[in-house]
Amino acid sequence: MNARTQFEQQADVLHPPVAHTPLADAQLDALEEEAIFILREVAAAFERPTLLFSGGKDSLVLLKCAEKAFGAGRIPYPLLMIDTGHNFHEVTDFRDLRAKELGAELIVRSVEDSMARGTVRLAHPGESRNVHQSVTLLEAIDEFRFDALIGGARRDEEKARAKERIFSHRDSFGQWQPKAQRPELWTLFNTRLQSGEHFRVFPISNWTERDVWQYIARENIALPSLYYSHERTVVERRGLLVPVTELTPLKDGEVAERRQVRFRTVGDITCTCPVESLASTPDEIVVETLLSDVSERGATRMDDKTSEASMEKRKKDGYF
Repeated sequence: MNARTQFEQQADVLHPPVAHTPLADAQLDALEEEAIFILREVAAAFERPTLLFSGGKDSLVLLKCAEKAFGAGRIPYPLLMIDTGHNFHEVTDFRDLRAKELGAELIVRSVEDSMARGTVRLAHPGESRNVHQSVTLLEAIDEFRFDALIGGARRDEEKARAKERIFSHRDSFGQWQPKAQRPELWTLFNTRLQSGEHFRVFPISNWTERDVWQYIARENIALPSLYYSHERTVVERRGLLVPVTELTPLKDGEVAERRQVRFRTVGDITCTCPVESLASTPDEIVVETLLSDVSERGATRMDDKTSEASMEKRKKDGYF
């Protein structure tokens, strides 16, 4: 008899919704309070901050915390999106809709514009543009003279992010120096800057993937449909389910198949993969996170598979 797959076991588990217990609510309240404190600290300490907003689940959670910190329609900094030109349209459409609903200023800068200027050059037409977002981001920082960029990165996602501070200093070249990070004791943050430097700030750094989904369920946060179970054409490649698209076509000898999947994290089409899933609600996804022993980036991102230190290298070069 064949061993039951994790997908089949998961189908048996996803029955009733997960109840929100007082203990879970207390944990979410504490995390929310910390995020709101950090968002207000940024507004008070910096002259030209911005909130990185992709339309993904973490940035939508962050945006919800910002609404609670300042009030709907009163967020005191613009939203910034670095678009590779290869993003899922469901996410960019949702990004535009959410920004319009809030009446927030949305700044979009494109890797394609950097390519036109000659500051980004692809090794070949099929190369992923994801890593080149760093160049476009640094150009946007220079253009608008941003001194703080608020992002939705979390420590549980990846090893390099696990050791990064909440207020992460960047030098005048936009680089991160992991061995020269500033201490953060008793939520006292050193926000001093020299000319040309800036900070990356991560208010939900201490949240886990489960925390994020429990908060989405509790606050009834709307998300792009890609985050929930749907049928999609995929192909197995290096242990990942790669969506078959014009940007990621089948290779010789590969066979596509239709599977029920969802995206745990959403980024550039060329490097983001879904996972097999039946979960169609936030509560069901909370159950899935309890069963998973692989981080969301480890399970879904091809760009993190190039080496053990791929994320740390990108962050040193100015990546999010």
